[in-house]
Amino acid sequence: MRLVRPDLAVRQGRARRRPVLAVAAVAAVLALTATACGPEEEAASNAPGASAGQSQDGEIKIPDDLKNRLKEHGIDLDQWKNGEWKNWDKETWLREAKDFVNPIIEDLWNPDRMRDADKSPEKPVDNDISGDVGVTDPTPVPVRATNVATPYHDSAPASGKLLFDSPEGTMVCSATVVTDPAHPGKSNLVWTAGHCVHAGKKGGWYRNIAFVPSYNNQGLSAAGLEKATKEQIAPYGVWWGTWAQTSDQWISQGSSMGGQGAPYDFAVLHVTPEKGATGKSLEETVGSALPVDFNAPAVPKIAGMTATGFPAAPPYDGQKAFQCKDRPGRLSLTAQDPTMYRIGCTMTGGSSGGGWVAAGQDGKPALVSNTSIGPVTAGWLAGPRLGDVAKGVYESVSKKYAGQ
Repeated sequence: MRLVRPDLAVRQGRARRRPVLAVAAVAAVLALTATACGPEEEAASNAPGASAGQSQDGEIKIPDDLKNRLKEHGIDLDQWKNGEWKNWDKETWLREAKDFVNPIIEDLWNPDRMRDADKSPEKPVDNDISGDVGVTDPTPVPVRATNVATPYHDSAPASGKLLFDSPEGTMVCSATVVTDPAHPGKSNLVWTAGHCVHAGKKGGWYRNIAFVPSYNNQGLSAAGLEKATKEQIAPYGVWWGTWAQTSDQWISQGSSMGGQGAPYDFAVLHVTPEKGATGKSLEETVGSALPVDFNAPAVPKIAGMTATGFPAAPPYDGQKAFQCKDRPGRLSLTAQDPTMYRIGCTMTGGSSGGGWVAAGQDGKPALVSNTSIGPVTAGWLAGPRLGDVAKGVYESVSKKYAGQ
């Protein structure tokens, strides 16, 4: 695989299309462990948010608390916005749960940069990865991913693409708008995989994390997107992460290979529009948000799950949304970790973080998992079964912004 530095992505533009992350890994391909704050980090999780406002002259204003947190780590905001964010030295790569910072750099995600984000932050696992014989069900038969009907806003309005920068370059994952118990009907929460926001045990928080709902809403081809405007690529705007939280297990165990931390590979983002407050929440803007079911039925009782994502590894190019629907089986990596859901699916890297939807306890559609890992053969995907740890992450982010 050839990695391209993020600062080269825009300059290279479309003149020389770089290859997508090889074997890339089904968006699930990595058994990364999402890092979510546990009870012991509750105090840190309740620290002021890092959302940006907008002055009357249209300039993005960075909150003082965010400036101060950057300064604590020797980071100058002006230098950061002018390119210092590309410095991935260990001393400047923040990894602790309480240290998440994501200053808005307006128009960083321009059309070229959004199109060129085609790598995913994971490597595929072995096809036979189970370490808990007797619990894991037989490997599912591959299910061919199908195109989501366009416009995506009508078929999968809560789904979108997650963009971010890593030491290896611009990256892509998938994500889903979810409801916020603290703001009914007005949610600014997005669900994704932990490995899409944090590198796990050997790294820290990724940078310039932004969510694009209904990315490429009309399903234009790569050639058609060459001349597309930002409004065509991001019809509902670009929403920057003001806060991200994942599981402690992901931060301490997560890895881009081998499935480590995958049973806890989930994360929740609080987002804000790039251009500043609009008076409308993300949920109001897109007109949809999925409830999250943390007590979904056991595998035998689930008739089917539908996974949605923007696969970017060959044979896909990351520009279109796809779905797989299958009856889930069980995948147990170790006897000590929670059992994961597994479905047949040919989606590849880039679909990581995409939501899995099934009938919840009330019989209505709900998000019950997200793509976490998948094999080199790209024949199946696995996602964590959401329980108390995932619920704690979700509720912590919701409570953090409850009064705002």
